[in-house]
Amino acid sequence: MCGINGFMILGNHRPELASDQLNHMNHAIRHRGPDDSGTWIDEKRGIALGHLRLSIIDLSPAGHQPMSDSTGDQIVFNGEIYNYKELKTQLSDINFKSESDTEVLLHLYRKHGHKALNLLNGMFAFAFYDSKHEVLKLARDRAGKKPLYYTTTNGIFAFSSEIKALLTLPWIKPTPDNQAVYNFLTFNNLDAPETMFNGIQKLGPGECMTVSKSGIIEHYSYYDINYTDKRNLSESELADEVFNALDKSVDYRMIADVPVGAFLSGGVDSSAVVALMRKYSANTIKTFSVGFEGQPDYDERIWADKISKMFNTEHYEKIVTKDDIEEFLPEIVNIFDEPMADATCIPIYFISQLARKHNTIVVQTGDGADELFAGYRGWKKYQTLYPWYNRISAMPGFARKAIASIIAGKNEESPINEIIQRATQQQELFWGGAKAFKESTKKSFLEQSWIDKVPLPDSYQVIKKHRAKFDSIKKKYPWLTDNDWMCYLGYTYVIPSKYLYRMDRIGMAHSIEIRNPFLDYNLVDLALSVPYSMKTKNGEPKYILKKSLERILPNEVLYRKKMGFCVPLREWAGDIMLDYVEREMNSFCSNTGIFKKEGLHKHVREIRNGNQQYTNNLWTVYFMMQWFKKWM
Repeated sequence: MCGINGFMILGNHRPELASDQLNHMNHAIRHRGPDDSGTWIDEKRGIALGHLRLSIIDLSPAGHQPMSDSTGDQIVFNGEIYNYKELKTQLSDINFKSESDTEVLLHLYRKHGHKALNLLNGMFAFAFYDSKHEVLKLARDRAGKKPLYYTTTNGIFAFSSEIKALLTLPWIKPTPDNQAVYNFLTFNNLDAPETMFNGIQKLGPGECMTVSKSGIIEHYSYYDINYTDKRNLSESELADEVFNALDKSVDYRMIADVPVGAFLSGGVDSSAVVALMRKYSANTIKTFSVGFEGQPDYDERIWADKISKMFNTEHYEKIVTKDDIEEFLPEIVNIFDEPMADATCIPIYFISQLARKHNTIVVQTGDGADELFAGYRGWKKYQTLYPWYNRISAMPGFARKAIASIIAGKNEESPINEIIQRATQQQELFWGGAKAFKESTKKSFLEQSWIDKVPLPDSYQVIKKHRAKFDSIKKKYPWLTDNDWMCYLGYTYVIPSKYLYRMDRIGMAHSIEIRNPFLDYNLVDLALSVPYSMKTKNGEPKYILKKSLERILPNEVLYRKKMGFCVPLREWAGDIMLDYVEREMNSFCSNTGIFKKEGLHKHVREIRNGNQQYTNNLWTVYFMMQWFKKWM
């Protein structure tokens, strides 16, 4: 796990002090690689590459980056290639100088170019410089586990693992992207290629690009989900396939020259990962959990402790206090240069800190299983709602408008109003992670003069892009349903934009690598192909996954009520955030021109009066204020 940086001169422009600029970029993300750093610059060709190293595979100096081969090609690589030993056997003509996966990738890319991506199983973001053709090739893994940001500004193409490194370049001036701000207020995160900064984009999951002296000449997706028809398989056959795929995935992610631990909540997914890790390791496995002082409704440590004892792990716990959260809140905007208004960041921060404290720099987690296997009980309502939604959507336009006008005077926040409005506007019903402000609510507290500057003041565009892709997939695989759409959106949007982003940033803030076995692309292809009727059966979420795990986990773990990685945000931090918002509200509204003061005051009053529905909205506004103050 590492950090990568670099820039390439387009045309004849030359920046002054290129080595200083590259060093500034490296320094900005030094937390990503505390073990080693390096730079490579070819001023004649106008290319500069920088690297920060967190040593996981081949801890020797032979794994130093930027890494070159005999032809002069160079690579900077962030991530892990889990099947690198298998791929190495395909390069028998190469005299390897290290035992690193980076060197395998370097030679594969020199041989195959972007076609090498189809051979890789891992998490990665990298930049490969082809010295013969003087082009820079960049790519990101299929799920989007490792980040890669880029910008073409002032005649220079620059890239980095984090935006904060790009902001050190003197020719980049941070200004907000109004469209991204508008969308963030709905989703609390941003979908690729959007970032909150004008002119800075992020490479999407499963995408690659090529940059020449004339700019970006190639940019495309190299990966499509490989759906297969599983409808004729029996329950036991499906369970076997799911178990075997997860088993292999966990085994792959044990590859490291340092110990591998795990985040253990005591829930189904993390418990399954720990059980399989024990199968592949006779050594000490360290596991880590968090709880909240005096908050039993948010604490699963008793279950984590049971799993730890069952699989003989060396278990550590962190009890988070109210004081801990108070100290953490101002730190969050330093970690997230691209905003992330998600309170689950709090336990992940402290559990990552705990792992590093106990000298564990690689951990596996259970993230991703809920999206792939329909693990959210809240999704069950959509199975009931979709038939009604489809009936309304099929009505003539005048009938839809008549129904919408009748409902319009009702509570704007009600689910019924949401269904009617989306059906009337021919918008998709399920928006996945859209947990913040609804469109009508946003327009009640945003300044109209600012809304007029937003190119598309309707955040449905984010969902529409993914739904259009899913509809094209349905033409090829007609057995897919609206319920399968929910899993698809979870994988293509929510997982990379929310879960993987927060895991990367928080893990790297503590210089640890976080691996996600449920997001191995082979398991993803299988999980998304499992019929939805086998994902939710007899009212049980993640049914087929739980059936597959009955061979290694007890029923009391598999079938207990899901708690989730929750935080006592309102109980502990509500007053802190409210006080901050009230204190900073006037200056924030004046300085940005985005919010109406009276609109924000309404939300504050609702929260002060005990309306719990507004807690997430408070977190969103609090984070926005902090973020603008730090980065703009």
